[in-house]
Amino acid sequence: MPGLRRGRIDSPLSPPLTLSSITLRPWQRAAFDLFDASDEPDFLAVATPGAGKTTFALTCARAQLSKWAADGTARRLVVVAPTSHLKVQWALAAHRMGLQLDPDWSPDYGLARDTHGLVTTYQQIATGAAASKLQGLSAEGMVILDEVHHAGHERAWGDGIGAAFVHAARRLSLSGTPFRSDAARIPFVRYDVTAEGDQAHADYTYGYADALRDGGVVRPVYFPRVDGQMEWSTPSGDVLRATFHDELARDQVSARLRTALSTEGDWIVNVLGQAHERLRTIRAEQPDAGGLVIATDQEHAQAIARMLRNRFNTTAEVVVSDDPMASRKIAEFAGNDRPWLVSVRMVSEGVDIPRLRVGVYATTTSTELFFRQAVGRFVRWQAGRSSQKAYVYVPDDPRLRNHAFQIAEARRHVLRPPAKQDDDEMSPNGELDRQVAVDDAAEQLALFSVVSSTATGVKFHAVTETGVEHYDDEPDPPTPDFDADPALAVELPDVPTEAGLVPFGSLSVAEQKDELRTRNADVAKRLVDMTGWNHARVQGEMNRLAGISKVSTATVDQLERRLRYAESWLRRLRHQGR
Repeated sequence: MPGLRRGRIDSPLSPPLTLSSITLRPWQRAAFDLFDASDEPDFLAVATPGAGKTTFALTCARAQLSKWAADGTARRLVVVAPTSHLKVQWALAAHRMGLQLDPDWSPDYGLARDTHGLVTTYQQIATGAAASKLQGLSAEGMVILDEVHHAGHERAWGDGIGAAFVHAARRLSLSGTPFRSDAARIPFVRYDVTAEGDQAHADYTYGYADALRDGGVVRPVYFPRVDGQMEWSTPSGDVLRATFHDELARDQVSARLRTALSTEGDWIVNVLGQAHERLRTIRAEQPDAGGLVIATDQEHAQAIARMLRNRFNTTAEVVVSDDPMASRKIAEFAGNDRPWLVSVRMVSEGVDIPRLRVGVYATTTSTELFFRQAVGRFVRWQAGRSSQKAYVYVPDDPRLRNHAFQIAEARRHVLRPPAKQDDDEMSPNGELDRQVAVDDAAEQLALFSVVSSTATGVKFHAVTETGVEHYDDEPDPPTPDFDADPALAVELPDVPTEAGLVPFGSLSVAEQKDELRTRNADVAKRLVDMTGWNHARVQGEMNRLAGISKVSTATVDQLERRLRYAESWLRRLRHQGR
Protein backbone atom coordinates (compact mmCIF):
# COMPACT_ATOMS: atom_id res chain seq x y z
CA MET A 1 0.00 0.00 0.00
CA PRO A 2 1.47 3.37 -0.92
CA GLY A 3 2.50 5.40 2.10
CA LEU A 4 0.48 8.47 3.10
CA ARG A 5 2.04 11.33 5.05
CA ARG A 6 -0.10 13.91 6.80
CA GLY A 7 0.60 16.96 8.89
CA ARG A 8 -0.31 17.44 12.56
CA ILE A 9 -2.85 19.55 14.37
CA ASP A 10 -1.08 21.06 17.40
CA SER A 11 -3.71 23.59 18.45
CA PRO A 12 -7.18 24.80 17.49
CA LEU A 13 -5.50 27.62 15.55
CA SER A 14 -3.38 25.27 13.39
CA PRO A 15 -4.21 24.84 9.70
CA PRO A 16 -6.63 22.02 8.83
CA LEU A 17 -5.08 18.55 8.70
CA THR A 18 -4.55 17.61 5.06
CA LEU A 19 -2.63 15.06 3.01
CA SER A 20 0.62 16.71 1.95
CA SER A 21 2.40 13.99 -0.04
CA ILE A 22 2.10 10.40 -1.17
CA THR A 23 4.65 7.73 -2.08
CA LEU A 24 3.54 5.88 -5.19
CA ARG A 25 4.53 2.54 -6.63
CA PRO A 26 6.92 2.78 -9.60
CA TRP A 27 4.21 2.18 -12.20
CA GLN A 28 1.90 4.69 -10.53
CA ARG A 29 4.63 7.33 -10.57
CA ALA A 30 5.46 6.65 -14.22
CA ALA A 31 1.80 6.80 -15.26
CA PHE A 32 1.22 9.91 -13.13
CA ASP A 33 4.12 11.71 -14.80
CA LEU A 34 2.67 10.89 -18.24
CA PHE A 35 -0.79 12.12 -17.23
CA ASP A 36 0.59 15.26 -15.60
CA ALA A 37 2.67 16.15 -18.67
CA SER A 38 -0.07 15.43 -21.20
CA ASP A 39 -1.95 18.25 -22.89
CA GLU A 40 -4.63 15.88 -24.18
CA PRO A 41 -8.04 15.88 -22.46
CA ASP A 42 -8.28 12.05 -22.47
CA PHE A 43 -5.99 9.46 -20.85
CA LEU A 44 -6.54 5.69 -20.61
CA ALA A 45 -4.61 3.63 -18.05
CA VAL A 46 -4.89 -0.17 -18.20
CA ALA A 47 -3.49 -1.83 -15.08
CA THR A 48 -3.93 -5.32 -13.69
CA PRO A 49 -6.41 -5.73 -10.82
CA GLY A 50 -4.72 -5.14 -7.49
CA ALA A 51 -2.10 -2.77 -8.92
CA GLY A 52 -3.58 0.34 -7.29
CA LYS A 53 -5.55 2.12 -10.03
CA THR A 54 -7.65 3.98 -7.46
CA THR A 55 -4.64 5.53 -5.72
CA PHE A 56 -3.09 6.45 -9.07
CA ALA A 57 -6.29 8.09 -10.32
CA LEU A 58 -6.91 10.05 -7.12
CA THR A 59 -3.31 11.28 -7.13
CA CYS A 60 -3.86 12.57 -10.66
CA ALA A 61 -7.11 14.20 -9.57
CA ARG A 62 -5.58 15.81 -6.48
CA ALA A 63 -2.69 17.23 -8.51
CA GLN A 64 -4.98 18.50 -11.29
CA LEU A 65 -7.47 20.12 -8.90
CA SER A 66 -4.64 21.78 -6.99
CA LYS A 67 -3.30 23.29 -10.24
CA TRP A 68 -6.69 24.77 -11.01
CA ALA A 69 -7.07 25.98 -7.41
CA ALA A 70 -3.70 27.76 -7.64
CA ASP A 71 -5.08 29.67 -10.62
CA GLY A 72 -8.06 30.70 -8.53
CA THR A 73 -10.47 28.29 -10.20
CA ALA A 74 -12.55 25.80 -8.19
CA ARG A 75 -13.53 22.90 -10.44
CA ARG A 76 -15.38 19.68 -9.71
CA LEU A 77 -14.26 16.06 -9.74
CA VAL A 78 -16.74 13.39 -10.90
CA VAL A 79 -16.00 9.67 -10.47
CA VAL A 80 -18.08 7.08 -12.36
CA ALA A 81 -18.04 3.57 -10.86
CA PRO A 82 -19.57 0.30 -12.11
CA THR A 83 -21.67 -0.44 -8.99
CA SER A 84 -23.34 1.31 -6.06
CA HIS A 85 -21.04 -0.49 -3.61
CA LEU A 86 -18.00 0.95 -5.37
CA LYS A 87 -19.40 4.47 -5.02
CA VAL A 88 -18.88 4.22 -1.26
CA GLN A 89 -15.46 2.61 -1.71
CA TRP A 90 -14.34 5.43 -4.01
CA ALA A 91 -15.62 8.09 -1.60
CA LEU A 92 -13.67 6.56 1.30
CA ALA A 93 -10.51 6.23 -0.81
CA ALA A 94 -10.86 9.87 -1.89
CA HIS A 95 -11.20 10.93 1.75
CA ARG A 96 -7.91 9.23 2.56
CA MET A 97 -6.40 11.27 -0.26
CA GLY A 98 -7.76 14.54 1.11
CA LEU A 99 -10.66 14.80 -1.35
CA GLN A 100 -14.32 14.82 -0.33
CA LEU A 101 -16.78 13.16 -2.74
CA ASP A 102 -20.53 12.71 -2.29
CA PRO A 103 -21.52 9.06 -2.97
CA ASP A 104 -25.23 9.83 -2.48
CA TRP A 105 -25.55 12.49 -5.15
CA SER A 106 -28.85 12.61 -7.02
CA PRO A 107 -29.80 14.72 -10.05
CA ASP A 108 -32.78 15.94 -8.02
CA TYR A 109 -30.46 17.80 -5.65
CA GLY A 110 -27.42 20.02 -5.92
CA LEU A 111 -23.93 19.47 -4.57
CA ALA A 112 -22.85 20.73 -1.16
CA ARG A 113 -20.16 23.41 -1.03
CA ASP A 114 -17.89 21.40 1.30
CA THR A 115 -17.24 18.64 -1.25
CA HIS A 116 -14.84 18.46 -4.18
CA GLY A 117 -17.29 16.49 -6.28
CA LEU A 118 -19.32 13.30 -6.43
CA VAL A 119 -19.37 9.60 -7.28
CA THR A 120 -22.06 8.14 -9.52
CA THR A 121 -22.59 5.00 -11.62
CA TYR A 122 -22.86 4.30 -15.35
CA GLN A 123 -26.42 3.11 -14.80
CA GLN A 124 -27.40 6.36 -13.09
CA ILE A 125 -25.91 8.44 -15.91
CA ALA A 126 -27.97 6.52 -18.47
CA THR A 127 -30.99 8.50 -17.26
CA GLY A 128 -31.37 11.76 -19.16
CA ALA A 129 -31.79 13.88 -16.02
CA ALA A 130 -28.47 12.75 -14.54
CA ALA A 131 -26.52 13.25 -17.77
CA SER A 132 -27.90 16.76 -18.15
CA LYS A 133 -27.04 17.76 -14.56
CA LEU A 134 -23.55 16.23 -14.78
CA GLN A 135 -22.81 18.10 -17.99
CA GLY A 136 -22.97 21.33 -16.01
CA LEU A 137 -21.24 20.02 -12.89
CA SER A 138 -18.31 18.54 -14.81
CA ALA A 139 -17.82 21.42 -17.24
CA GLU A 140 -14.12 22.40 -17.25
CA GLY A 141 -13.58 19.89 -14.42
CA MET A 142 -12.13 16.38 -14.18
CA VAL A 143 -13.79 12.99 -14.64
CA ILE A 144 -12.54 9.53 -13.64
CA LEU A 145 -14.22 6.67 -15.53
CA ASP A 146 -13.56 3.50 -13.51
CA GLU A 147 -13.62 0.21 -15.44
CA VAL A 148 -14.58 2.18 -18.52
CA HIS A 149 -15.16 -0.97 -20.61
CA HIS A 150 -18.59 -1.14 -18.93
CA ALA A 151 -19.66 1.79 -21.06
CA GLY A 152 -19.44 -0.51 -24.08
CA HIS A 153 -21.78 -3.15 -22.64
CA GLU A 154 -24.93 -1.08 -23.05
CA ARG A 155 -25.45 1.62 -25.66
CA ALA A 156 -27.31 3.82 -23.17
CA TRP A 157 -24.31 3.83 -20.82
CA GLY A 158 -21.93 4.95 -23.55
CA ASP A 159 -24.35 7.59 -24.79
CA GLY A 160 -24.83 8.79 -21.21
CA ILE A 161 -21.16 9.42 -20.45
CA GLY A 162 -20.66 10.92 -23.90
CA ALA A 163 -23.34 13.52 -23.20
CA ALA A 164 -22.50 14.07 -19.53
CA PHE A 165 -18.78 14.75 -19.85
CA VAL A 166 -18.36 16.30 -23.27
CA HIS A 167 -17.26 19.61 -21.68
CA ALA A 168 -14.89 18.17 -19.03
CA ALA A 169 -11.32 19.47 -19.23
CA ARG A 170 -9.65 16.17 -18.21
CA ARG A 171 -11.02 12.63 -18.48
CA LEU A 172 -9.06 9.76 -16.95
CA SER A 173 -10.33 6.30 -17.96
CA LEU A 174 -9.32 3.15 -16.08
CA SER A 175 -9.58 -0.55 -16.89
CA GLY A 176 -8.28 -3.75 -15.31
CA THR A 177 -7.63 -5.48 -18.63
CA PRO A 178 -7.20 -4.49 -22.28
CA PHE A 179 -10.51 -4.45 -24.15
CA ARG A 180 -11.81 -4.35 -27.69
CA SER A 181 -14.70 -2.55 -29.33
CA ASP A 182 -16.97 -5.58 -29.80
CA ALA A 183 -20.03 -3.37 -30.09
CA ALA A 184 -20.35 0.41 -29.95
CA ARG A 185 -17.17 2.37 -29.38
CA ILE A 186 -16.78 3.98 -25.96
CA PRO A 187 -16.65 7.78 -25.86
CA PHE A 188 -13.28 9.37 -24.98
CA VAL A 189 -11.35 6.17 -25.84
CA ARG A 190 -9.07 5.95 -28.88
CA TYR A 191 -8.87 2.67 -30.82
CA ASP A 192 -6.21 0.93 -32.85
CA VAL A 193 -7.39 -1.24 -35.75
CA THR A 194 -6.06 -4.82 -35.41
CA ALA A 195 -6.78 -8.16 -37.07
CA GLU A 196 -8.71 -9.23 -33.94
CA GLY A 197 -10.83 -6.09 -33.87
CA ASP A 198 -10.56 -2.49 -32.75
CA GLN A 199 -8.32 -2.49 -29.65
CA ALA A 200 -8.55 0.32 -27.12
CA HIS A 201 -5.38 2.42 -27.20
CA ALA A 202 -3.92 2.71 -23.69
CA ASP A 203 -1.68 5.64 -22.79
CA TYR A 204 -0.14 3.46 -20.07
CA THR A 205 -0.32 -0.31 -19.62
CA TYR A 206 0.76 -2.28 -16.54
CA GLY A 207 0.12 -6.01 -16.76
CA TYR A 208 0.04 -8.85 -14.27
CA ALA A 209 3.55 -9.98 -15.23
CA ASP A 210 4.86 -6.43 -14.72
CA ALA A 211 3.30 -6.31 -11.25
CA LEU A 212 4.76 -9.70 -10.25
CA ARG A 213 8.18 -8.65 -11.50
CA ASP A 214 8.11 -5.44 -9.45
CA GLY A 215 7.14 -7.34 -6.31
CA GLY A 216 5.01 -6.06 -3.45
CA VAL A 217 2.10 -5.29 -5.81
CA VAL A 218 0.16 -8.50 -6.55
CA ARG A 219 0.11 -12.13 -5.47
CA PRO A 220 0.89 -15.12 -7.65
CA VAL A 221 -2.35 -16.96 -8.45
CA TYR A 222 -2.54 -20.71 -9.10
CA PHE A 223 -5.35 -22.57 -10.86
CA PRO A 224 -6.19 -26.08 -9.64
CA ARG A 225 -8.49 -27.23 -12.45
CA VAL A 226 -10.92 -30.05 -11.91
CA ASP A 227 -12.14 -32.47 -14.56
CA GLY A 228 -15.25 -34.61 -14.14
CA GLN A 229 -17.78 -37.01 -15.60
CA MET A 230 -20.96 -35.08 -16.39
CA GLU A 231 -24.30 -36.47 -17.55
CA TRP A 232 -27.31 -34.42 -18.68
CA SER A 233 -30.41 -34.63 -20.82
CA THR A 234 -30.79 -32.46 -23.92
CA PRO A 235 -33.94 -30.62 -25.07
CA SER A 236 -34.55 -33.50 -27.48
CA GLY A 237 -34.55 -36.01 -24.63
CA ASP A 238 -31.14 -37.53 -25.37
CA VAL A 239 -28.81 -38.19 -22.43
CA LEU A 240 -25.21 -37.12 -22.99
CA ARG A 241 -22.16 -38.03 -20.94
CA ALA A 242 -18.80 -36.26 -21.24
CA THR A 243 -15.67 -35.07 -19.46
CA PHE A 244 -14.21 -31.61 -19.99
CA HIS A 245 -11.74 -33.06 -22.47
CA ASP A 246 -14.33 -34.67 -24.74
CA GLU A 247 -15.12 -32.80 -27.93
CA LEU A 248 -18.72 -31.62 -28.06
CA ALA A 249 -20.97 -29.77 -30.41
CA ARG A 250 -20.90 -26.05 -29.74
CA ASP A 251 -24.37 -25.98 -28.18
CA GLN A 252 -23.41 -28.60 -25.58
CA VAL A 253 -20.22 -26.97 -24.24
CA SER A 254 -22.15 -24.68 -21.89
CA ALA A 255 -24.56 -27.47 -20.93
CA ARG A 256 -21.60 -29.55 -19.74
CA LEU A 257 -20.34 -26.68 -17.61
CA ARG A 258 -23.80 -26.05 -16.11
CA THR A 259 -24.01 -29.74 -15.24
CA ALA A 260 -20.70 -29.67 -13.37
CA LEU A 261 -21.67 -26.54 -11.42
CA SER A 262 -25.15 -27.78 -10.51
CA THR A 263 -25.73 -28.43 -6.81
CA GLU A 264 -27.74 -31.50 -7.86
CA GLY A 265 -24.49 -33.34 -8.68
CA ASP A 266 -21.33 -34.27 -6.79
CA TRP A 267 -18.78 -32.27 -8.80
CA ILE A 268 -19.36 -29.01 -6.93
CA VAL A 269 -19.36 -30.80 -3.57
CA ASN A 270 -15.95 -32.30 -4.29
CA VAL A 271 -14.46 -29.01 -5.44
CA LEU A 272 -15.83 -27.07 -2.48
CA GLY A 273 -14.33 -29.69 -0.20
CA GLN A 274 -10.89 -29.33 -1.79
CA ALA A 275 -11.08 -25.55 -1.66
CA HIS A 276 -12.21 -25.57 1.97
CA GLU A 277 -9.34 -27.86 2.93
CA ARG A 278 -6.90 -25.54 1.15
CA LEU A 279 -8.34 -22.57 3.03
CA ARG A 280 -8.04 -24.38 6.36
CA THR A 281 -4.36 -25.02 5.65
CA ILE A 282 -3.75 -21.36 4.82
CA ARG A 283 -5.69 -20.18 7.87
CA ALA A 284 -3.32 -22.16 10.07
CA GLU A 285 -0.72 -19.53 9.14
CA GLN A 286 -3.04 -16.62 8.32
CA PRO A 287 -6.09 -16.91 10.64
CA ASP A 288 -8.12 -14.27 8.79
CA ALA A 289 -7.61 -15.71 5.29
CA GLY A 290 -10.88 -15.85 3.36
CA GLY A 291 -12.44 -17.71 0.47
CA LEU A 292 -14.85 -16.57 -2.24
CA VAL A 293 -17.22 -18.63 -4.38
CA ILE A 294 -18.49 -16.88 -7.51
CA ALA A 295 -21.86 -18.46 -8.24
CA THR A 296 -24.06 -18.47 -11.34
CA ASP A 297 -27.21 -16.84 -9.94
CA GLN A 298 -28.88 -16.04 -6.63
CA GLU A 299 -30.50 -19.44 -6.17
CA HIS A 300 -27.19 -21.13 -6.95
CA ALA A 301 -25.38 -18.88 -4.45
CA GLN A 302 -27.81 -19.72 -1.64
CA ALA A 303 -27.51 -23.45 -2.39
CA ILE A 304 -23.71 -23.31 -2.30
CA ALA A 305 -23.76 -21.42 1.00
CA ARG A 306 -26.03 -24.08 2.51
CA MET A 307 -23.65 -26.75 1.20
CA LEU A 308 -20.68 -25.08 2.87
CA ARG A 309 -22.56 -24.78 6.15
CA ASN A 310 -24.12 -28.25 6.21
CA ARG A 311 -21.44 -30.42 4.64
CA PHE A 312 -18.31 -28.64 5.84
CA ASN A 313 -19.58 -27.08 9.08
CA THR A 314 -18.34 -23.60 8.21
CA THR A 315 -19.91 -20.16 8.03
CA ALA A 316 -20.71 -18.71 4.62
CA GLU A 317 -22.09 -15.23 3.91
CA VAL A 318 -24.13 -14.59 0.74
CA VAL A 319 -24.16 -11.28 -1.12
CA VAL A 320 -26.45 -10.69 -4.09
CA SER A 321 -27.41 -7.51 -5.90
CA ASP A 322 -31.05 -7.59 -4.74
CA ASP A 323 -29.99 -7.43 -1.09
CA PRO A 324 -30.00 -3.80 0.14
CA MET A 325 -27.43 -4.83 2.75
CA ALA A 326 -25.01 -6.29 0.17
CA SER A 327 -22.51 -3.42 0.31
CA ARG A 328 -22.43 -3.50 4.09
CA LYS A 329 -21.95 -7.27 4.09
CA ILE A 330 -19.00 -6.99 1.70
CA ALA A 331 -17.41 -4.27 3.83
CA GLU A 332 -17.92 -6.32 7.01
CA PHE A 333 -16.45 -9.44 5.39
CA ALA A 334 -13.41 -7.45 4.26
CA GLY A 335 -12.74 -6.49 7.88
CA ASN A 336 -13.60 -9.66 9.80
CA ASP A 337 -12.11 -13.17 9.86
CA ARG A 338 -15.05 -15.27 8.60
CA PRO A 339 -13.98 -17.99 6.17
CA TRP A 340 -16.37 -17.90 3.19
CA LEU A 341 -18.25 -15.41 1.04
CA VAL A 342 -20.57 -16.53 -1.78
CA SER A 343 -21.52 -14.01 -4.46
CA VAL A 344 -22.92 -13.75 -7.96
CA ARG A 345 -21.49 -10.56 -9.48
CA MET A 346 -21.23 -8.28 -6.48
CA VAL A 347 -17.54 -9.10 -5.94
CA SER A 348 -16.51 -9.49 -9.57
CA GLU A 349 -14.43 -6.33 -9.90
CA GLY A 350 -13.17 -3.33 -8.01
CA VAL A 351 -14.06 -4.68 -4.58
CA ASP A 352 -11.03 -4.70 -2.31
CA ILE A 353 -10.83 -7.71 0.07
CA PRO A 354 -7.09 -8.33 0.45
CA ARG A 355 -7.51 -11.35 2.74
CA LEU A 356 -9.03 -13.49 -0.04
CA ARG A 357 -6.67 -16.42 -0.68
CA VAL A 358 -8.91 -19.20 -2.07
CA GLY A 359 -11.58 -19.01 -4.73
CA VAL A 360 -14.00 -21.28 -6.56
CA TYR A 361 -15.05 -20.15 -10.03
CA ALA A 362 -18.55 -21.64 -10.07
CA THR A 363 -20.28 -19.43 -12.62
CA THR A 364 -21.26 -20.22 -16.20
CA THR A 365 -20.03 -16.79 -17.32
CA SER A 366 -17.03 -17.68 -19.45
CA THR A 367 -15.89 -14.42 -21.06
CA GLU A 368 -12.21 -13.58 -20.64
CA LEU A 369 -12.96 -10.10 -19.30
CA PHE A 370 -15.20 -11.41 -16.50
CA PHE A 371 -12.75 -14.22 -15.68
CA ARG A 372 -9.83 -11.82 -15.34
CA GLN A 373 -11.84 -9.43 -13.21
CA ALA A 374 -12.95 -12.29 -10.95
CA VAL A 375 -9.37 -13.55 -10.56
CA GLY A 376 -8.40 -9.99 -9.74
CA ARG A 377 -10.19 -10.32 -6.40
CA PHE A 378 -7.46 -12.70 -5.23
CA VAL A 379 -4.32 -10.81 -6.23
CA ARG A 380 -4.44 -8.02 -3.64
CA TRP A 381 -1.06 -7.79 -1.93
CA GLN A 382 -0.87 -7.57 1.89
CA ALA A 383 2.23 -5.87 3.23
CA GLY A 384 4.15 -7.76 5.90
CA ARG A 385 3.30 -11.30 4.76
CA SER A 386 6.11 -13.47 3.45
CA SER A 387 4.06 -15.96 1.42
CA GLN A 388 0.82 -14.92 -0.22
CA LYS A 389 0.01 -17.49 -2.91
CA ALA A 390 -3.66 -17.55 -3.91
CA TYR A 391 -5.60 -20.47 -5.41
CA VAL A 392 -8.64 -20.29 -7.68
CA TYR A 393 -10.34 -23.64 -8.37
CA VAL A 394 -11.79 -23.75 -11.89
CA PRO A 395 -13.73 -26.31 -13.92
CA ASP A 396 -11.43 -27.80 -16.58
CA ASP A 397 -13.69 -26.26 -19.23
CA PRO A 398 -11.69 -25.43 -22.40
CA ARG A 399 -12.77 -21.79 -22.35
CA LEU A 400 -11.78 -21.23 -18.73
CA ARG A 401 -8.63 -23.30 -19.19
CA ASN A 402 -7.43 -20.95 -21.92
CA HIS A 403 -8.22 -17.83 -19.88
CA ALA A 404 -6.34 -19.23 -16.88
CA PHE A 405 -3.42 -20.28 -19.05
CA GLN A 406 -2.75 -16.68 -20.08
CA ILE A 407 -2.49 -15.60 -16.44
CA ALA A 408 -0.49 -18.66 -15.39
CA GLU A 409 1.91 -18.16 -18.30
CA ALA A 410 2.68 -14.63 -17.16
CA ARG A 411 3.27 -15.85 -13.61
CA ARG A 412 5.50 -18.69 -14.71
CA HIS A 413 7.81 -16.55 -16.84
CA VAL A 414 8.32 -14.13 -13.95
CA LEU A 415 8.72 -16.51 -11.00
CA ARG A 416 10.29 -19.67 -12.43
CA PRO A 417 13.98 -19.96 -13.38
CA PRO A 418 14.44 -20.27 -17.18
CA ALA A 419 15.87 -23.79 -16.91
CA LYS A 420 12.67 -25.08 -15.34
CA GLN A 421 10.14 -23.69 -17.80
CA ASP A 422 7.92 -26.40 -19.19
CA ASP A 423 4.23 -27.22 -19.47
CA ASP A 424 2.32 -25.23 -16.89
CA GLU A 425 -0.83 -26.21 -15.00
CA MET A 426 -2.57 -26.08 -18.34
CA SER A 427 -1.81 -25.45 -21.95
CA PRO A 428 -3.84 -23.78 -24.70
CA ASN A 429 -5.66 -26.09 -27.05
CA GLY A 430 -6.30 -24.82 -30.56
CA GLU A 431 -9.07 -27.31 -31.30
CA LEU A 432 -10.93 -26.50 -28.11
CA ASP A 433 -10.35 -22.80 -28.68
CA ARG A 434 -12.85 -23.05 -31.51
CA GLN A 435 -15.47 -23.99 -28.94
CA VAL A 436 -15.15 -20.63 -27.22
CA ALA A 437 -18.60 -19.32 -27.91
CA VAL A 438 -21.07 -16.92 -26.44
CA ASP A 439 -22.38 -17.72 -22.96
CA ASP A 440 -25.39 -19.88 -22.30
CA ALA A 441 -28.24 -19.54 -24.77
CA ALA A 442 -31.58 -19.11 -23.04
CA GLU A 443 -33.39 -21.53 -25.31
CA GLN A 444 -31.03 -24.34 -24.26
CA LEU A 445 -32.22 -24.06 -20.67
CA ALA A 446 -35.85 -24.91 -21.33
CA LEU A 447 -35.59 -28.72 -21.31
CA PHE A 448 -32.06 -29.01 -19.95
CA SER A 449 -31.71 -31.16 -16.82
CA VAL A 450 -28.80 -32.49 -14.82
CA VAL A 451 -28.53 -36.27 -14.46
CA SER A 452 -25.24 -36.51 -12.53
CA SER A 453 -21.77 -35.04 -12.15
CA THR A 454 -18.64 -36.40 -10.52
CA ALA A 455 -15.23 -34.79 -10.10
CA THR A 456 -12.52 -37.07 -11.46
CA GLY A 457 -9.28 -35.35 -10.52
CA VAL A 458 -7.39 -32.14 -9.96
CA LYS A 459 -4.63 -31.04 -12.32
CA PHE A 460 -2.36 -28.80 -10.39
CA HIS A 461 1.20 -29.63 -11.34
CA ALA A 462 3.54 -29.87 -14.29
CA VAL A 463 5.25 -33.03 -15.43
CA THR A 464 8.93 -32.51 -16.19
CA GLU A 465 11.68 -34.79 -17.42
CA THR A 466 12.71 -35.45 -13.83
CA GLY A 467 9.23 -36.21 -12.55
CA VAL A 468 6.45 -34.13 -10.96
CA GLU A 469 7.22 -30.58 -9.97
CA HIS A 470 4.65 -28.83 -7.77
CA TYR A 471 4.10 -25.15 -8.33
CA ASP A 472 3.94 -24.45 -4.62
CA ASP A 473 7.74 -24.54 -4.93
CA GLU A 474 7.79 -21.38 -7.01
CA PRO A 475 9.46 -18.49 -5.18
CA ASP A 476 7.39 -15.61 -3.89
CA PRO A 477 7.68 -12.22 -5.59
CA PRO A 478 10.21 -9.80 -4.05
CA THR A 479 8.96 -7.27 -1.51
CA PRO A 480 10.73 -3.98 -2.25
CA ASP A 481 10.40 -0.97 0.03
CA PHE A 482 8.81 1.64 -2.21
CA ASP A 483 8.68 4.17 0.64
CA ALA A 484 12.48 4.22 0.73
CA ASP A 485 12.68 5.71 -2.77
CA PRO A 486 12.25 9.52 -2.63
CA ALA A 487 11.77 9.63 -6.42
CA LEU A 488 8.37 7.96 -5.95
CA ALA A 489 7.02 10.71 -3.68
CA VAL A 490 4.55 13.25 -5.07
CA GLU A 491 3.86 16.51 -3.27
CA LEU A 492 0.16 17.35 -3.13
CA PRO A 493 -0.84 20.97 -2.47
CA ASP A 494 -4.08 21.60 -0.61
CA VAL A 495 -7.32 21.70 -2.59
CA PRO A 496 -10.00 23.86 -0.96
CA THR A 497 -13.69 23.30 -1.57
CA GLU A 498 -16.07 26.17 -2.25
CA ALA A 499 -16.54 26.25 1.53
CA GLY A 500 -12.78 26.38 2.15
CA LEU A 501 -10.33 23.73 3.33
CA VAL A 502 -11.95 20.71 4.97
CA PRO A 503 -10.20 19.43 8.15
CA PHE A 504 -8.88 15.91 7.70
CA GLY A 505 -10.43 13.62 10.32
CA SER A 506 -11.20 9.97 10.80
CA LEU A 507 -14.60 10.33 9.09
CA SER A 508 -15.18 11.61 5.59
CA VAL A 509 -17.55 14.52 4.98
CA ALA A 510 -20.12 12.05 3.63
CA GLU A 511 -19.87 9.90 6.78
CA GLN A 512 -20.17 12.94 9.03
CA LYS A 513 -23.26 14.05 7.14
CA ASP A 514 -24.87 10.62 7.42
CA GLU A 515 -24.42 10.76 11.18
CA LEU A 516 -25.65 14.36 11.46
CA ARG A 517 -28.72 13.72 9.27
CA THR A 518 -29.65 10.76 11.46
CA ARG A 519 -29.34 12.87 14.61
CA ASN A 520 -31.32 15.71 12.99
CA ALA A 521 -34.06 13.24 12.04
CA ASP A 522 -34.24 11.90 15.61
CA VAL A 523 -34.67 15.40 17.02
CA ALA A 524 -37.30 16.20 14.38
CA LYS A 525 -39.39 13.19 15.47
CA ARG A 526 -39.33 14.38 19.06
CA LEU A 527 -40.29 17.90 17.99
CA VAL A 528 -43.26 16.50 16.06
CA ASP A 529 -44.44 14.81 19.26
CA MET A 530 -43.90 17.94 21.37
CA THR A 531 -45.42 20.50 19.00
CA GLY A 532 -48.15 18.52 17.30
CA TRP A 533 -46.91 19.84 13.97
CA ASN A 534 -46.47 17.58 10.96
CA HIS A 535 -42.98 16.51 9.82
CA ALA A 536 -42.83 18.93 6.88
CA ARG A 537 -43.56 21.93 9.11
CA VAL A 538 -41.01 20.86 11.73
CA GLN A 539 -38.33 20.25 9.10
CA GLY A 540 -39.06 23.60 7.49
CA GLU A 541 -38.71 25.40 10.82
CA MET A 542 -35.41 23.61 11.52
CA ASN A 543 -34.13 24.75 8.13
CA ARG A 544 -35.26 28.34 8.79
CA LEU A 545 -33.52 28.43 12.17
CA ALA A 546 -30.28 27.16 10.63
CA GLY A 547 -30.54 29.38 7.57
CA ILE A 548 -30.44 26.57 4.98
CA SER A 549 -32.76 25.66 2.13
CA LYS A 550 -32.13 21.90 1.74
CA VAL A 551 -30.68 19.24 4.01
CA SER A 552 -29.40 17.37 0.94
CA THR A 553 -27.01 20.20 -0.02
CA ALA A 554 -26.13 21.39 3.49
CA THR A 555 -22.51 21.43 4.59
CA VAL A 556 -21.27 19.73 7.75
CA ASP A 557 -21.18 23.11 9.54
CA GLN A 558 -24.77 23.84 8.49
CA LEU A 559 -26.01 20.44 9.65
CA GLU A 560 -24.27 20.90 12.98
CA ARG A 561 -25.86 24.35 13.34
CA ARG A 562 -29.27 22.91 12.40
CA LEU A 563 -28.89 20.24 15.07
CA ARG A 564 -27.88 22.78 17.75
CA TYR A 565 -30.87 25.05 17.02
CA ALA A 566 -33.27 22.08 16.98
CA GLU A 567 -31.97 20.74 20.28
CA SER A 568 -32.28 24.23 21.80
CA TRP A 569 -35.87 24.43 20.54
CA LEU A 570 -36.61 21.02 22.06
CA ARG A 571 -35.13 22.05 25.42
CA ARG A 572 -37.32 25.19 25.51
CA LEU A 573 -40.44 23.11 24.80
CA ARG A 574 -39.55 20.68 27.56
CA HIS A 575 -38.95 23.54 30.00
CA GLN A 576 -42.29 25.11 29.09
CA GLY A 577 -44.03 21.81 29.66
CA ARG A 578 -42.89 21.49 33.27
